[in-house]
Amino acid sequence: MDFINYLNRHKLTPILKKWKLLSILLGSIDIVAIALAFQIAFYLNYHWMAPFFFLKSRTLKLFILILPVWLAILYLIQVAEIPRTKRYRVLLYQYFQSTILIITLLLVFYFVFKLYMISRLFLIEFAVFGLLFLFLARSLEYKVFRIYRAKGYNYINVVLIADDSSIPFIESLISNKEWGYRIIAIFTGSDKIKEKYEKAIILLPDEYLSVLNDLMEVDIIDEVIYFKTKVIPAEVRNTVRSCEELGVVFSLIYTDQNNKLTNAIKTVIGNQKFLTFINIPHNSFALAIKKIMDISISLFLIVCLSPALLLISVLIKMTSKGPIVFQQARVGLRGRQFNLYKFRTMIVNAENLKKDLEAENEMDGPVFKIKDDPRVTNIGSFLRKTGLDELPQLFNVLKGEMSLIGPRPPLPTETLQYKRWQLRRLSVKPGLSCFWQIKPDRNNIKFEKWMELDLAYIDNWSLRLDFIILLKTIKTVFLRTGA
Repeated sequence: MDFINYLNRHKLTPILKKWKLLSILLGSIDIVAIALAFQIAFYLNYHWMAPFFFLKSRTLKLFILILPVWLAILYLIQVAEIPRTKRYRVLLYQYFQSTILIITLLLVFYFVFKLYMISRLFLIEFAVFGLLFLFLARSLEYKVFRIYRAKGYNYINVVLIADDSSIPFIESLISNKEWGYRIIAIFTGSDKIKEKYEKAIILLPDEYLSVLNDLMEVDIIDEVIYFKTKVIPAEVRNTVRSCEELGVVFSLIYTDQNNKLTNAIKTVIGNQKFLTFINIPHNSFALAIKKIMDISISLFLIVCLSPALLLISVLIKMTSKGPIVFQQARVGLRGRQFNLYKFRTMIVNAENLKKDLEAENEMDGPVFKIKDDPRVTNIGSFLRKTGLDELPQLFNVLKGEMSLIGPRPPLPTETLQYKRWQLRRLSVKPGLSCFWQIKPDRNNIKFEKWMELDLAYIDNWSLRLDFIILLKTIKTVFLRTGA
């Protein structure tokens, strides 16, 4: 497509990937599509009153009420995300579902609140135009994303446990690059698979399946797919246990024999059905709300706190030499590295002096921290106590690398020292704050207890829990207990 080729020619695709602008753009397109549908329906029915709906307070209020409801419905029926292998007719059916729901809600509101001054035809036309524009927009986005993924972006790393019957499925993953699946390795005893793929994919014998445990620890694995005609229960149990321990998604080929597993959800890749086991939060509606809140709150805070950000930047620059913002490699979702932003609180050569201070480390485990760190500047000490040094990470949240609430992102050197059960904290997106950060005596908490707190957050996650942690984080900032 010309659009993607234009992006590649001008080296814009890596920028879009880095800043996660496409996620923001897609949400904006949905809003524009709904607004356009509302405007056309308004013009057809009330053009004699005003040319645009937002010039009339009554219709503007109605639009502000309807917009979040329709967006929530789209997330609820899982059509807000760009699909990987979904067919257009399935996509159309899902948007038709959202339209029926919104028409029903509009008519309920119409009769309950006696909105007789508004034409029912206007409401129906709005819903129909909304269906048309949203589907057309998503179809175009789907085509763009297929090309985007074919270029090697937005991919999922998978490991297959396979036999002869899985060859058509493997071929579909390889040939349909626009799906965005990258095969890291295949565990198999099939001679046909070995003959066909040994030069292109890492192949390991079935009896080496225990190696999968180590592979998931050292490589970025998003999903393990079990695709065998004869399902071996012991293999499945052991693999599910390993995946759950690390928070990796496990998918089992769907059959009539296993379709009653209550702890699995049905998923589809291409034409193949799977039962997928996810040992991390997977309430799609709640996660969508969390994502919306991450983007909106971080953007709101950046705008509102811009004077404070500017003041802190000036104070750092005036009181010590070096950059204002300190960038450090951290480990994010499933081992993916990114640059974390913080206000610089130490002198320039702080990393070089760390070796001389390791004997004074007051934290157990791989984490390094001392109370009266001589490398910390005067302004840096204040920023650390209040937690204001973390404010630049709002840009990490806006980029999609972090969330507002979640386990803190560790250093790469720290993850190398993790015990196996501790790696599951990498199965969710890292955050600005979590259970450990809101503890008043957090520096006295043992490392293993810290890890247990993070896993407790993952196991008990809800929007309500995020809200509670967010409020307690604000309290921590004001009480200056972050030292």
